[in-house]
Amino acid sequence: MDIMESDKFHIIRHPLIEHKMTILRDENTSHHDFRRLTNELSVLLAYEATRHLRLTDQEVTTPLETTMGKRLASRTVILPILRAGLGMVDAFLSLLPNARVGHIGLNRDEETLQPHEYYYKLPERIEKSHIFLVDPMLGTGGTASAALAMLKKRNLTRVTFVCIVASPEGVAHVQEAHPDIPIYTASLDRQLNDVGYILPGLGDAGDRIFGTK
Repeated sequence: MDIMESDKFHIIRHPLIEHKMTILRDENTSHHDFRRLTNELSVLLAYEATRHLRLTDQEVTTPLETTMGKRLASRTVILPILRAGLGMVDAFLSLLPNARVGHIGLNRDEETLQPHEYYYKLPERIEKSHIFLVDPMLGTGGTASAALAMLKKRNLTRVTFVCIVASPEGVAHVQEAHPDIPIYTASLDRQLNDVGYILPGLGDAGDRIFGTK
């Protein structure tokens, strides 16, 4: 399945990303290092994913004179898909310290691979905010697509999806269901296996972040 980069699908290429992705994939990487690398990669992704946030003019007085600068005009919300998405939140907050954080919980049925909602909490009055929906893995695309549909039901359409690893099948799924949503990733991997895991992938991101296996 061929997925082309476009104004709605971005693979972030950088020597630091390539280096850190290799260590992240390694089965011998410890839970501690996996969490750290997830955070570091998320910072690099957040830098790129926030490129199009709106700005407003701001006068500022330096030690020498007054000049014009820019400040963010966009309010922002970080929305991790539980539980693995939690591993990306601190990275976004390090760049967007005034962002608010919501949570969305979707379990994937291991037989049908369909997502089921078990938790959904958004900050109040976010209609004009830009939402960054984050999850380390974009596998089948079912979970991300369901989360985006839930947001659109509340007329929340200023959304960017950010993941660390994506499959071609998952990207195609999200693009078909939500062609208006930008996707940012550090890697587009080869394919899904017969149980919906990304190949070559990096295993179960949630288990590796939280040390549950």
